[in-house]
Amino acid sequence: MCVYEKVRAYIDSQGLKQVAVAQKAGIPKTTFNAIMNGKRTLYADDLRAICLALNVSPELFIEVKQTV
Repeated sequence: MCVYEKVRAYIDSQGLKQVAVAQKAGIPKTTFNAIMNGKRTLYADDLRAICLALNVSPELFIEVKQTV
């Protein structure tokens, strides 16, 4: 599952409206919609703003594999 898909699934599971998250994150709703539909790249700055709006850590959406 891609990061944007994880973000979208989280927003849906919390019963939130995408437009409300976009507004709180300071991302135009058309841009946010394009990100959530995989039509625009989800940049690190966008993810940071979304995570701040949702009050969650980016680690919730990104898997970091550790090598030994």
